[in-house]
Parts: sequence; structure tokens; C-alpha cells
Amino acid sequence: MEKIFEEYAETLPKKILMDIEAAIPKGMAQSKIKKIIEMAAAEYESMKVEAGEAVGIVSAESIGEPGTQMTLNTFHFAGVSEMNVTMGLPRIIEILDGTKSLNTPMMEIHLKKPYSKGKDIREIALKIKETKLKEIASEFSINIADSSIDVVLDKEKLKALGLTTAKVQKVFETIKGYTIKSNNDTISFKYKGKDEEVNEIFKMKEKLKETYVSGIKGITQVLPVKRGEEFIIITAGTNLSEVLDLEEVDPTTTITNDIFEIAEIFGIEAGRQAIINEVSKVINVQGLNVDIRHILLVADIMCVSGSVKGITRYGVVSDKSSVLAKASFETPIKHIISASLVGEVDTLSSVVENVMLNQPVPVGTALPGLVAGRAEDKYGKEASR
Repeated sequence: MEKIFEEYAETLPKKILMDIEAAIPKGMAQSKIKKIIEMAAAEYESMKVEAGEAVGIVSAESIGEPGTQMTLNTFHFAGVSEMNVTMGLPRIIEILDGTKSLNTPMMEIHLKKPYSKGKDIREIALKIKETKLKEIASEFSINIADSSIDVVLDKEKLKALGLTTAKVQKVFETIKGYTIKSNNDTISFKYKGKDEEVNEIFKMKEKLKETYVSGIKGITQVLPVKRGEEFIIITAGTNLSEVLDLEEVDPTTTITNDIFEIAEIFGIEAGRQAIINEVSKVINVQGLNVDIRHILLVADIMCVSGSVKGITRYGVVSDKSSVLAKASFETPIKHIISASLVGEVDTLSSVVENVMLNQPVPVGTALPGLVAGRAEDKYGKEASR
């Protein structure tokens, strides 16, 4: 069987051959295996794009037309009011524009065994969630006469998070201008200098409420859910680098919907795959049918420079070599003046600039340039060549 696959090593990509090998049942006759591979090779050849095909326009049409049928929806997780996921057209725009500040950043955290079976799932989720002082305090009180603030901590919440009053007090050691003392479950913040203005004490109280105490910064909500036989943790907010450092987390399957974060941690190839996965997910949820090759082309264009760039005038359009192509997208006067100042030359080698000048577009049969010349035949006469 190996010899048959070796025969087609140069005809078919390695991935297709591996998929065929994995799908073939044991004991199948070699003649049948060869026939299957021949059919796959014929299908592969028929699916190849002809030289000069305007693949960009075809992809734009194939993604844009179904895009008009997309709804402007947001998926909501029942039970947690803050847990929403942007879907539909807004999410597609978010991905293709290369938006860094997402409307609803989220992660799907997969766990190692035995935690993936549900062991200590609630404790791990609480360990991941970013906890601020206001979430573990039962009371904030101000003593104007002493210029002090007293924070009463909730014992049950401290126990659930594995915290103590001493650990919480240690978080505030860097605060300047205040003497910090603790007594049982109460932490007191007393101003060191002369009497501070009442407004400043109230501002300090609000600042203390928002102070980070424990967990992973950026993870504002956590929701343990069961998918099939596995328990995972869905989060509102994302911080992939710190989550992957946790012992209980499976780093091979944990994902975030922040493409830039993936590219920064795992590299541009992972970023490209994240674009493909995220766009495909949105399209499939909407029940639309778009060939994966159109999405692959868009992902390639966004990542070809070595970093993720959106399809905007600040992203991939800014990398175009043609002045007219840049000017055709947005802010034409700016591009034309900038090119004029430095004496930039446009070679008119692409599609857009030739359309603008009403010239033949270098696609399809107009892609190759034929040169006609004259030659002498064996009798010394000119002959066409």
C-alpha cells in the first residue's frame, strides 16, 4: 500500500494522501485503493485554478454575497448576564478589519484530566476569574474624623478563593500616603498626612473597590460548561499567555477569539489559522455555504507581511505598490500628493489601476504578453515566428 501512495506523492498534497490513508478500512484490495487515489487526483486537478483567474474578485463575490444575508446578532450565554459573544456580520467585520479591541473577547479553556471530567471545576474557574476588592468585600465605610477607610471582607468569598485577610492586605502594600492595618476580617486605610479633603477620601474608596486582588487580569467572567463528556471553562475577556501558564490548563486545545493575541504568542501561521477558524465559524453558524479557499485567500492576504493586518487603508491597502490602487480605496488626494512629492512611479501591473485608466486588465487571457518578431527561413526569406 505504501508503494501506491509513493506513486502519487508528487501528484497530490501530503495532507490529502494522509486523509485518504486514514479513511481507508483495513484489508481493502490494492486495486480499489489505487482507484480511490486516482479519483482523488482527478478531482484535485479539476479543482485547480487556471493561470490568470481573477481569484480576488471571485473570493470577494463569494464572501460578500452571502454576507448580505447575515444577521446582526449576539449570542448570549444563559445564566450570566455579562457573557455575550458577537456573531454574524459584526464579527466578520471585526475579523476582516483587523480590530484589536474586540466587542466581546472570550476564551474556551480546555483542561487536563482529571479536571476535564469535572474535578474541582468550580475552584479552577474562580482561580481564573479576575477578582477585585469590591467582589470580596461586604462593606466599605469612611471615617471622616480620622480620614480613614474601613473595608470588611466576606469570609465565605475569601474561603472560596483560597484567600486570607493577610494576603489581601499584602496587595495594598504599594499604596503610598496611607497606613494599612488589619483586624480579623477588616482592613483599615488611614491617611498619614494632615486631614485629607473629603472628596479625596471618597475617590480613594472608589479606587480601592476597583483594585485587582487575585485571578488573571482581563478575565471578567467565567462559566464552566459541559460539552459531550468534557468540562470546559468559557470566559468573558481574554489573557491567553497567563492562562496557558496554569497547570490544570491544556495548552494544545485552549483558544481565544483574539487573533492578534494568538499571532503574538504562537506566530503568524497560528494567526492565519485563527482567521480561517473564526470566519468559518461565523459563516457556518449562519447556515451559509462559502468555499474554504475563498477564506484561505483572505487569510493569506491579511498575514502575508508577517503580521496580521486588516483589509483597511491602514492595513493591507497601505502595502500596495500601486499609487492608483491605494487612491482607489480611500483618501485619494492624500495618496496622490504623497506620491507626487517623492516622484513615485506606478507600473500599472495590477487590476485596479488598469480599470481606472480604461486599459486591458492583466487577468485571464490578457495576463501573458506575446511578442511578435520576424526570422529568416533557410532560403533567406523572412518568415513569421
